[in-house]
Amino acid sequence: MIHQQYEVDDHLHEECGVFGIYDMDGNDVASTIYYGLFALQHRGQESCGIAVSDTSGPKGLVLSHKGMGLCNEVFTPEDLESMKGNIGVGHTRYSTAGSSTRENAQPLVLNYIKGTLGLAHNGNLINTPQLRQELARTGAIFQTTIDSEIIAYMIARARVEQPTVQAAVAEAMKKIKGAYSLVVMSPRKLIGARDPYGFRPLCIGKRGNAYILASESCALDTIGAEFVRDVEPGEIVTITQKGIESNRSMCIPKEQHARCIFEYIYFARPDAYIDGVSVYESRLIAGRSLAKHHPVDADLVVGVPESGNVAAMGYAMESGIPYGMAFVKNSYVGRTFIKPKQSSRESSVRIKLNVLTEAVKGKRVIMIDDSIVRGTTSDRIVGMLREAGAKEVHVRISSPPFLHPCYFGTDIPSEDQLIAHNRSVDEICKIIGADSLAYLDEECLYEMSKGLGICTGCFNGKYPLDPPTEDIRGDYQK
Repeated sequence: MIHQQYEVDDHLHEECGVFGIYDMDGNDVASTIYYGLFALQHRGQESCGIAVSDTSGPKGLVLSHKGMGLCNEVFTPEDLESMKGNIGVGHTRYSTAGSSTRENAQPLVLNYIKGTLGLAHNGNLINTPQLRQELARTGAIFQTTIDSEIIAYMIARARVEQPTVQAAVAEAMKKIKGAYSLVVMSPRKLIGARDPYGFRPLCIGKRGNAYILASESCALDTIGAEFVRDVEPGEIVTITQKGIESNRSMCIPKEQHARCIFEYIYFARPDAYIDGVSVYESRLIAGRSLAKHHPVDADLVVGVPESGNVAAMGYAMESGIPYGMAFVKNSYVGRTFIKPKQSSRESSVRIKLNVLTEAVKGKRVIMIDDSIVRGTTSDRIVGMLREAGAKEVHVRISSPPFLHPCYFGTDIPSEDQLIAHNRSVDEICKIIGADSLAYLDEECLYEMSKGLGICTGCFNGKYPLDPPTEDIRGDYQK
């Protein structure tokens, strides 16, 4: 299989998706994890995996299967049928270029002196090089290039001294810095943990006598589970036969919380709720705000699929300009596909999107998108609308301009690659070929998150944690 990034897909790339389940009745959970990952497929399309164990069986026996590609490419019905166990974790992954290999697929399974650990991680640590060096000095041998392995080692080492796995997770959390939502499987326990700032989401669900941990609430809906609550930033939850036990020793004041605002703008599915806030409503608010603060006379409001659609609806509601569909999206093109050669005539954008000529011909169009990173996609989409006969194309972006890189798991590149760095909005407008361009005002981000603490570092350089002195985003990022 050939796995390469779109060089022209200029949107931000998703985070990873994590999922865990413990069925107290002893039922096999592999197929449930599969459907949970299917619901989280939008968070990562490069690799996926499942690891299961039987809580009443031999302690060291973990069955796992992982590979490159989408869930329905990696797993067969026979694979799932053969994975017997009532506790398990699953992962679907997006990686940066250069680290898209089977070895880096998760969950990671560790056999160590105290037993076994299965771990799935979403996020990015900022002190990976230091921890990696510290572990290597004491004899650690690494099988991957991902920071999730660092976390697994830290937990395993702490467990030698600590009385329980959950205590070992708490001990590891004192040393790791950055963004992480973890789902950890031990022979008799399922543990979920979220970094103290709450960068990445994690929630708890229940179905009958089974407890579930998932990145987004939509995964609970898919498997017919009820939403119980979100795991709090800094909280460690331990699920055993006795129920749920909580450790909040790593929690910090709510004023310091720093959720990634792009969960609401782009990453999460619109039917998800994150920390009690509807992603759908957040995107409507963004669209309404764009219409209030950056109005323009036009005939039609359209969204760039998928994340631009809801913001476009919000813009249309507020402005009174009709909302319409201008793009047909090929749903079968994932993040990984065989790129057209530069010598060929096929455009990677056209492979993914096509314009409905009848919808836009002769019209003044407002095009809503979630972000502009390098600008390489925006100019092509604007050009496609013009070729289809649009009289005017006004671009509105449902996030502020990117001025700084991200160190917490979102693949915002270095400043010199950001189109907004050292350029005015008018200059960017000319580069992408639009008639006008406007971004969401930064103040609106807090309205979108209903006042919850958010990270805005990529817009204003104010990070909740001091960024690393060296760029650690490369191979170590999920």
